[in-house]
Amino acid sequence: MGTELKGKRIAFLATDGVEQVELTEPWKAVEQAGGTPELISLAGGEIQGFDHHDKGHRFPVDRTVPDADPTDYDGLVLPGGVINPDILRVDQGAMRFVKTFFEQGKPVGAICHGPWSLVETGIVKGRTVTSWPSLKTDIVNAGGTWVDEEICVDRGLFTSRKPDDLPAFCKKLVEEMGEGVHDEQRKAAAAATRS
Repeated sequence: MGTELKGKRIAFLATDGVEQVELTEPWKAVEQAGGTPELISLAGGEIQGFDHHDKGHRFPVDRTVPDADPTDYDGLVLPGGVINPDILRVDQGAMRFVKTFFEQGKPVGAICHGPWSLVETGIVKGRTVTSWPSLKTDIVNAGGTWVDEEICVDRGLFTSRKPDDLPAFCKKLVEEMGEGVHDEQRKAAAAATRS
């Protein structure tokens, strides 16, 4: 087990319809680096994971959005799946939760359809982002620049396109969530987000 994330708590925001491999692989990466992942969702109990279009495993929720305080976490991961982010982006509490990480200059990772939450919060404006290709128009219309790359990093935000990109996404997750990485860039981005 590594120690890059020792003492770090990483929030995973997801609900029913999450692409389960985009939850489980980054989760494992956090644990293997010595960090503590926590599943935050809209309601308690369990959420239903999906393996593409088929129901997969269920995952226990650690905290609900109203009970979770972003100041308790060192970073945020937004897994994809079509259903999951589409449900999350219409929940005002969930979107406030996401935006607070940027306001506090904390690292955020989103994969596949996960950037829908970033579109909804206005965070993509002026940033370069990658995602599942069907989000390209949404990202551009929200003022972002969309790129077709395995991993994209822009001021504390790191994004990937799809499950095939998970090895690069997980590696970047551990790096971005690690101690002191890109602190100055994140502080500047946080100040811009708050203004």
